[in-house]
Amino acid sequence: MKNKLGGVHTTIIGGRAGKKLVKLVSQHPEVKKVIPTVISVKGVAGGSLTGKALRADARGNLRLLLSEGRSFQEIRLVTTVGTADEGDRIMDELNEILKTAF
Repeated sequence: MKNKLGGVHTTIIGGRAGKKLVKLVSQHPEVKKVIPTVISVKGVAGGSLTGKALRADARGNLRLLLSEGRSFQEIRLVTTVGTADEGDRIMDELNEILKTAF
């Protein structure tokens, strides 16, 4: 995962469990780069770690939303595909991987 991790922010919420989820996602053969963004806080306290891949952009790149308690973090996933349709296919595959991880 270290060779796929990029960006300024390298902290991932959820401790070991969060890193495990990001590692699982980064092992997908069509995920080229994993870029964590700033950790934000939302209004509701409590809760366990969850993850969900979100809709692809026009170039097929995705966002992974990690949420734990009051904190959430968006992680950008750069893929090797070039269209939104192929990105949606990868999104579905990643969401299935995330479902089995929980």
